[in-house]
Amino acid sequence: MRSAWRWLATIGLVGMALFVVAACGGGSDNESSSTTTSETSGTPQIDAANLPVDFSEMAKLKDLASEGKGLVGVLLPDTTTSARYVQYDAPFLKKAFETAGLSSDQFKIDNAHGSTSTMQQQAEADITAGASVLLVDPLDPGSGAAIESNAESKGVKVIDYDRLVTGGPKDRYYVSFNNVEVGKLIGQGMVDCIGAWKVSKPQLLVMSGDPKDNNAKLFAQGYNGVLDPKFSDSTYVKVGAPAGTWDPPTAATEFEQQFTAHPNINAVVTPNDDNANAVIAVLLKNKVKANTFPTTGQDAAPTGLQNILKGYQCGTVYKLPYAEPQAAAALALYLRAGKTPPSTLVNATTRDSQLNADIKSVYTKPVWVTKSNMKDTVIADNVIPISQICGGKMAQVCAANGIQ
Repeated sequence: MRSAWRWLATIGLVGMALFVVAACGGGSDNESSSTTTSETSGTPQIDAANLPVDFSEMAKLKDLASEGKGLVGVLLPDTTTSARYVQYDAPFLKKAFETAGLSSDQFKIDNAHGSTSTMQQQAEADITAGASVLLVDPLDPGSGAAIESNAESKGVKVIDYDRLVTGGPKDRYYVSFNNVEVGKLIGQGMVDCIGAWKVSKPQLLVMSGDPKDNNAKLFAQGYNGVLDPKFSDSTYVKVGAPAGTWDPPTAATEFEQQFTAHPNINAVVTPNDDNANAVIAVLLKNKVKANTFPTTGQDAAPTGLQNILKGYQCGTVYKLPYAEPQAAAALALYLRAGKTPPSTLVNATTRDSQLNADIKSVYTKPVWVTKSNMKDTVIADNVIPISQICGGKMAQVCAANGIQ
């Protein structure tokens, strides 16, 4: 959610593979900052594909942490569009930094609570406090670019966290997932679900994320790539495609309007568990039966997992919430120490269409979670307490699916 991890939000930054965000400046300041990073023999090697749930890889970075200087500032966007930022990102980033050996006064994690001016103020405060690295997950590309451009002009290295901010400094890094692949998982999940639930004459409503969010565009690129051939050959019918939002109440209103105008809609693509839950609430109000109306999601939120088990959501993209924070923390520590991060960590590039340049990136691997593999993925990782999924009335549903 977002995608970017809307929930897990995102789905975190440690576990299998990891990697994330961006801004606006350029010129000689960017070039000089990139030349200060040096390759040094004996630098610890961290693999983005091997960031386990126990955070043990982060302990390898203690010497690196002791070599570095300055504060690492983390700027998170809000607490409303996704629960991930509070439930996963903030605590897992904290654990990653502490396991690597940073003290509490060597890193700072802030949330802007939906305000671009607040995030700007937080960034300025970090720079004043001696920040050498900023991780930025902005509310929108423009404000994020301004923050990053200002930071780089003052010698601070920047990392795009979870969202690519088009137009940012050319020598920045990006930690996230391959979000086109995330979208492909959503699209193929819908195709598989339509078949499994025996939906005849599929009439799809495609509800994307906020069009201002670059991740939302990438998700859409992925699922549209899977679904467009079905629309083109009339296997499926695209009933509509609203502008897009990450706000669940807005998503509920948009869906209810579309469903009232087009009662033939029998499947909804959405790249977020919270928005899917808003759609499902409307379906329940209209007494739509389980396993008859496919919806999709992302972030492996407890509500999304519950809806999957209840038969109202086909699946969700699980973005290993402990992996992305670890990857971002590791990358920050290399930059803070003036070291070039290893290719096992920086394992990809991402095209910034505004700059027409490739941005060095860290990607982790997403997983499509359904009833059939939930026990071996999300439940096995034990990142989400099982009580949040299977408490109260859900206990019987979980037991029926072999989860208890």
